Amino acid sequence: MAGISLAELIHDLYTDVYFRCHRSWFKMKQLILKNVKFLIKQPSYRASITECQIINWFVKPGDRVKQFDKICEVQSDKASVEITSRWDGTVRKLLYDTDDMAIVGQPLLEIDVEELEDEITLVESVDIGDAAEEIMRHKIQPRAGADPQEPQTPRNMVTETKSSPSHAIALQTSSETDSSLLIPSVRHLLKELNLNIRDIQGTGKNRRVTKEDVLRYNQELSPQILTVNNEVEPNFFPPSGKDQLLSPTATQNAMFKTMTSSLAIPHFLYTHSVDFTILNSLRQRFNTNSVNRMSPSSKLTPLPFIMKALSQAFNEYPLLNSHLQTPSNQGRPKVLIKNKHNFGIAIDTPNGLLVPVVKDVQSHSISSLAEEISRLSGLAKEGKLGVDDFKGATFVISNIGSVGGGVVSPVIVAPMVGILGVGRVRAVPAFERDEMGAEKIVKREEVVLSWSADHRLLDGATVAKCAEVVKVLLENVDVLAVVLK
Repeated sequence: MAGISLAELIHDLYTDVYFRCHRSWFKMKQLILKNVKFLIKQPSYRASITECQIINWFVKPGDRVKQFDKICEVQSDKASVEITSRWDGTVRKLLYDTDDMAIVGQPLLEIDVEELEDEITLVESVDIGDAAEEIMRHKIQPRAGADPQEPQTPRNMVTETKSSPSHAIALQTSSETDSSLLIPSVRHLLKELNLNIRDIQGTGKNRRVTKEDVLRYNQELSPQILTVNNEVEPNFFPPSGKDQLLSPTATQNAMFKTMTSSLAIPHFLYTHSVDFTILNSLRQRFNTNSVNRMSPSSKLTPLPFIMKALSQAFNEYPLLNSHLQTPSNQGRPKVLIKNKHNFGIAIDTPNGLLVPVVKDVQSHSISSLAEEISRLSGLAKEGKLGVDDFKGATFVISNIGSVGGGVVSPVIVAPMVGILGVGRVRAVPAFERDEMGAEKIVKREEVVLSWSADHRLLDGATVAKCAEVVKVLLENVDVLAVVLK
């Protein structure tokens, strides 16, 4: 049997691999593994990641699966991934139902693995550290009622096999015959291209096949370019006259917890209008100008200007770029002024609202901010954001205007002390004096900025002063260009 846990969801993790035979272990030069149970158990990435939701099962007990066949789709708070099989075999038992929240711990399902034909040489002690580095990512536990067994004997076996790094190659036999040591992205690429690993010469460490090896081999076979359709099909509710009782998605669960915590924050709202006429004229000229060196998929929108103006204002009013640390006991709160300006940007996706973080805004140019926003937005809509993409926010900007609306009341996410809502650009009439001093009505483009601030730390005057600095910089982009660092 084989235990399958989450893969390709969290990076920079190591996997402990335990081997347990249905008969006693013997000290011998060679051992043919038959009827072997593989239990792959992976450490959690952060203490805050404690559960994942089973979105969909692609198999059921009794189904036969092959390597790279899809097993299930799982989702953490923000990211989802499809799990594929690493073995040929028969599904014995699913340890979760669809929509179950799985807690950090044991495998997802059990598979009866077919007998392995190749001999694996065990020279008394073998270092599996190198292989473990590439079998990485996330972990979960079975739901209540499951009866996982603690692999005490395999744990001792792994401890014994780490003492001699000189025999690491003996365990993997060769890159041509052991695809289980490939990283998931390489295995997936082999499946997509319908290639056999035995036909590819590996150039990685210990002759391991890398992604570059696969692509180079495929290019030699055919000039055709692999394209993958990443479009997300719309998920409509089936038409029905009956009420439906649904479980929240993983993203909705995360939003529920975050917004419930935000109820403890006393919000106050400050709004003001900003004239975007000059700014929009400038960015439109830049997008059509030959000096534009940005990628074709990236266009200069108002958002990078807003982020840069906000970063400049925070140099003068750093309290808005801080974290409020509130102790659980009766101790005094602390204010942590953040040196870096890491701004979360709210993005509407098919899976719900996601808030990846643009880091070090103070060090970016406006065009490089546009590139980074485009990159994160693309990953968010494809469901490919990593855990690091959500970390370290010091302030959040919600560009609700890209969907609709004017004045909004955005909700602060602790421990941050503020958030900015950006409304839709709209044409409004305005008064302007001509060369003779006479007033005339002209068309202007206007945006409403809505600030929510934590009134436990920030007063209205501080927020209003900071907002006015942002207004001046956005209405006078030449001034913004001069003061940029």
